[in-house]
Amino acid sequence: MSPEASRPKPLRVLTWQVHGNYLYYLSQVPVEWWLVTRPAYPPGYGGRGAGLPWGRNVHEVPQGEVARQAFDLVLYQSRQHWDVDRHDVLSAAQRELPCIYLEHDPPQQHPCDTPHRAQDADLLVHVTPFNALMWDNGELPTRVIDHTAFVAPDAAWRGDDPAGIAVVNHLARRGRRLGHDLYLRAQREVPLALAGMDSHLVPGGVGEIVNAQLPDFIGGYRYLFQPARWTSMALAVVEAMAIGMPIVGMATTELPTVIENGVNGWVDTNIETLIDVMRMLSRDRDTAQRWGDAARSTMQLRFGPERFVRQWLEALDEAMARPKRATARAAA
Repeated sequence: MSPEASRPKPLRVLTWQVHGNYLYYLSQVPVEWWLVTRPAYPPGYGGRGAGLPWGRNVHEVPQGEVARQAFDLVLYQSRQHWDVDRHDVLSAAQRELPCIYLEHDPPQQHPCDTPHRAQDADLLVHVTPFNALMWDNGELPTRVIDHTAFVAPDAAWRGDDPAGIAVVNHLARRGRRLGHDLYLRAQREVPLALAGMDSHLVPGGVGEIVNAQLPDFIGGYRYLFQPARWTSMALAVVEAMAIGMPIVGMATTELPTVIENGVNGWVDTNIETLIDVMRMLSRDRDTAQRWGDAARSTMQLRFGPERFVRQWLEALDEAMARPKRATARAAA
């Protein structure tokens, strides 16, 4: 028998594109990823998409063909896919496959008394300890796998522009939860830009930047501002840290466990304090560089790519090894 024939085949994992950058990072895990698509690639069914260097292990499968394909595990990432597609798109046999629910956000209803919907999954994965704390996970086996970032080797913070930049999609539409009002308050006082979908609707908006180009683009600004009140750990924060960029943000959700004031950035619940810090960084590039260097070290220690891949392989192994929960699934 040849070595190739004896080598175990990689898992075939069915999932959906919910967050493009996260999915790209997840695709570094050495399994075969199959992405459900619909015609015209609407949100949640965007497949490989453009702007990211997808590997050969990432494939697309039209929604109508999913039930005829063979997979080893299903990775759900949204309520739509769990509540609707699980029943309407998957075959009965596929619904019995080992499955993981990847939760990207903290609860959007009550901050601590919201039961998680995926009680009959084999494993629930949260992307921050804060999210895992706030959701009522019930008896569902749960893991936390922190974010990571794979940025181009030549992407680096330069900080020549004394302005800061925030990176938030649809900020005007998403309102107070993502800090629309806080961004506007700061933008009236300090030079501040906004990148992301529909950012042209907001003062300082520079438009949507192609994913692969975003780290290099934001690297020209002095610091990254995270205005959100209630969110997950933004990938833009991790990507900014990866290129050596200091972070200024609201001291809410997971960010206070990542940013240490005066070391790798500054977080506070008082927007006026943060505006003062932004003014200082605009004047003092040396401090910004020192904080940015420390931010890069924090990223490498907590959000390193090798750790991310290892923990996801462990999560997949755990879900595959878990006894079937057929009774619970049948009742769902």
